[in-house]
Amino acid sequence: MIQQLTPGLILGIILCYFLLLIIISYFTSRDSSNESFFLAGRRSPWFVVAFGMIGASLSGVTFISIPGAVGAGGENQAFAYMQIVFGYLLGYTVIALVLLPLYYKLNLTSIYTYLEKRLGYYPYKMGAAYFLLSRAIGSSFRLFLVAIVMQRFVMDYYGIPFWVTVFITILLIWVYTFRGGIKTVVYTDTLQTVCMIAAVILTIVIIAQVLETDIWGLMAMVRNSEYSQVFFFKGGWNDPNNFFKQFFSGALITIVMTGLDQDMMQKNLTCRSLRDAQKNMFTFSFILVFVNLLFLSLGAILYIYAANVGLELPQRSDQLYPTIAFQHLPPIAGIIFVLGLIAAAYSSADSTLTALTTSFSVDFLDLYNKDWTEERKKRVRMIVHISMSFLLFFIVLFFAALDNNAIINQLFKAAGYTYGPLLGLFAFGVLTKRKVQDTWVIVVICVAAPIISYLLDIYSAKLFFGFQFGFLILAVNGLLTFLGLWAVSYVNSDTEEALDSQSFN
Repeated sequence: MIQQLTPGLILGIILCYFLLLIIISYFTSRDSSNESFFLAGRRSPWFVVAFGMIGASLSGVTFISIPGAVGAGGENQAFAYMQIVFGYLLGYTVIALVLLPLYYKLNLTSIYTYLEKRLGYYPYKMGAAYFLLSRAIGSSFRLFLVAIVMQRFVMDYYGIPFWVTVFITILLIWVYTFRGGIKTVVYTDTLQTVCMIAAVILTIVIIAQVLETDIWGLMAMVRNSEYSQVFFFKGGWNDPNNFFKQFFSGALITIVMTGLDQDMMQKNLTCRSLRDAQKNMFTFSFILVFVNLLFLSLGAILYIYAANVGLELPQRSDQLYPTIAFQHLPPIAGIIFVLGLIAAAYSSADSTLTALTTSFSVDFLDLYNKDWTEERKKRVRMIVHISMSFLLFFIVLFFAALDNNAIINQLFKAAGYTYGPLLGLFAFGVLTKRKVQDTWVIVVICVAAPIISYLLDIYSAKLFFGFQFGFLILAVNGLLTFLGLWAVSYVNSDTEEALDSQSFN
């Protein structure tokens, strides 16, 4: 069946999809300014933001990896991932009730500006730098995985080298975001979310037809299969799927990688008011539970299909979905997969590019406070936007040059350790009124904490009788940062001044 779904057809679908994104960009970026690029004039409808954030939170990695993990065994086997998703709900509640009120009260553009006012210059710069490092590596990693799939199934047919594939991909993202920024991304994310969810639903429908059953019959197969287990209590703390471990990891991941992440929070800050932003956050989190359940159901269905037709499973579980969609289902399934994959990849990448541009412009160039004309500020912002595009391009090529999945995964994991200091910095700022000697923050805290955490994670099985931290290492990292900040802090009457009257960008 793959012969019917030609590389030319796939390429045509991708180009049509990007044309639609560019049309959306044209209408959303008219009369664009720095304010609309960074915050969309704070006029985004909350329900549009809520729905669009689904796509941004589910990257291309999620689209192909989460279904594959269902039957692969080990971490996140069966429906164990839902335990993390339930933890998300706790995390989103903290964001809506604690962090969003803080960000709106201070009228922030970059959320890391809070650190400068509360803790000083160096904590501020370290927080912003850690975001740039984490997001640049994380988004490049996700683009790299998607680019590999596109290279294998499309570009190799035309003899197009990998670097050209990556360059064209990032160029297309730049084209539809360079003028409108976050104002455009809010609406393109909505389209991408629709495509992604539709891809999963339609794939399930097609597999049901191939297996000569209906949706309810397919769901019954899933329910009665070995893949349907959700809660894991019996394995103890050494089990990577232990409920409590997964649940609290999910809450921490959400607080840090959403609430303390400029990329995700920038969309919330485009809402008209705090109340709208909170409605957006609660609605988004509610929908996300069902969307993740849908992805896991697809994963179980893919393994059931493979067993029914005698398909040999690919060595890498994240290749299961593309292999079945392209090579074992009707051509329409391949078309649907392409749309879903592209939507998943670029709903994350476009907002990341915008957030990197915003953070660097505000946090390092101090663009808002420059005594420049609006036109000059816009020109500088566009230069930053281009520079960030090239940064993503070169990091993806670096991953390709390594050609070692183990090393690449370790780099991706190491980048995640930079979120621990962000957790510690914000927790210290919100929960205490102490001042810090900010010159000590860089070496003693924000470098030492991630290194110690990394070493603890590597040797945890030996040190703690088989126990492995997993995502809980975020909590350890944040705690070490918090304790380090406390050690170099002091009580000052100036810290008693309320931040209520402060407003800054």
